[in-house]
Amino acid sequence: MTNKKSSLIVGAGIAGLLAATHLKENGFEVTVVDKGRGVGGRMASRRLNPGRADHGAQFFTVRSPIFQDYVNKWLDQKIVVEWTRGFGSGDGHPRYRGAPAMTAVAKHLAQSLTVHKATRLTKISWADNHWVAQTTEGQPFSAAALLLTAPIPQSLTLLSAGGVYLPEQAMRALKRIKYDPCFAVMARLTQPSTIPAPGAVQVRSEPIAWIADNQQKGISDKPTVTIHAGPHFTRQHLDEDRSKVGRLLLEEAAAQNWLDLSAVDTVQVHRWLYAQPAVLHPERTLFVNSPGPLAFAGDAFLESRVEGAALSGLAAAEKLLQVNDSF
Repeated sequence: MTNKKSSLIVGAGIAGLLAATHLKENGFEVTVVDKGRGVGGRMASRRLNPGRADHGAQFFTVRSPIFQDYVNKWLDQKIVVEWTRGFGSGDGHPRYRGAPAMTAVAKHLAQSLTVHKATRLTKISWADNHWVAQTTEGQPFSAAALLLTAPIPQSLTLLSAGGVYLPEQAMRALKRIKYDPCFAVMARLTQPSTIPAPGAVQVRSEPIAWIADNQQKGISDKPTVTIHAGPHFTRQHLDEDRSKVGRLLLEEAAAQNWLDLSAVDTVQVHRWLYAQPAVLHPERTLFVNSPGPLAFAGDAFLESRVEGAALSGLAAAEKLLQVNDSF
């Protein structure tokens, strides 16, 4: 029989990992499943040997006492460090980064959890009073409670494949959530970039929305830049050859005098289909109890920042604890 204090969490980003940590601390049996080879979700980094680049979330801020408590511990453990207090002009508000890279927080949290990486699910169903998730290899995972932290379209696809029908009001709310895509270009250079200190420019435009120097940032020992494309450019080139996308964005960066195109040595391009929530759910989590205990969480719930995702995961975990206590 399935343990009534068991939970299955889909997604090993900060929402899923903090939720798992909170549930485990409160006596739950927790299993985390993620299709990626590593943990962290969009708190992602990649090696360009030699060199390293953060290619998802570039930093995070803190505004809530709850998240500040976690960040203070990570600062003490040197899992995160303060990067800067502004780009172009300081505003006194700390921007933190992972140490040595943005994946550090997720790797730290995952150490005490049962996390199945590189595990792709095909469907999630409800049977005999528990949730059952099936993998491409036919391996089942089961639990009394389910927490979905993957982008909403992916989560709904899994539930639909398993024949799970949510209450109409919940479905309408979830389908209102929308995301912008983003291309991330990582380029190792043979000479330093000309990106101004502290190593990033928040362009917030098209075709480039953000550009950062990972060496100045302190995560790479070689000149390595990350470029995030704007949503309009990304949609325009969504299915085009990645090398073309990388070339176009690097040419634009050179035209803005942020780098010398002749210094580009190695290029990798990643496509984030669900990079930035554009239409948010107005609450920290969405919970339904039909057909069974199910919570949705992530950066599409109330706040589209790293802190928002963290607080959403904690809120979802707390809701599952409250429901379990009522049984």
